Amino acid sequence: MTPVRADERGSVTAELALALPAVALVLLLGAGAMGAAARQVALQDATADAARLLSRGEGEGAASHALSAAVPGASMSSSTSGDLICVSAQTAVTIGGFVRVGVRASSCALAGGL
Repeated sequence: MTPVRADERGSVTAELALALPAVALVLLLGAGAMGAAARQVALQDATADAARLLSRGEGEGAASHALSAAVPGASMSSSTSGDLICVSAQTAVTIGGFVRVGVRASSCALAGGL
């Protein structure tokens, strides 16, 4: 074992003090990204539900309520293309308290509820 020189004392503490904020930032961003991915999945599921509601003849209000109940703060728009009724939704997700990312989802259902 090599003896510790007097001028190297405390170097591990200094290195830890420099590395710890970077590790905390990576963990914070990773957790935020997982939250954004979960929000994306919830938004996709809610748009599918809204498209099915519209295809069964429910009103735009019912579809919008179902979407906003599942993903608060989300906005939606719907369109018809042939026999398909499509719903697009979007919302914003904040990662780590300072990075804001837009999340979008869309889904279509066959008109008539079939």
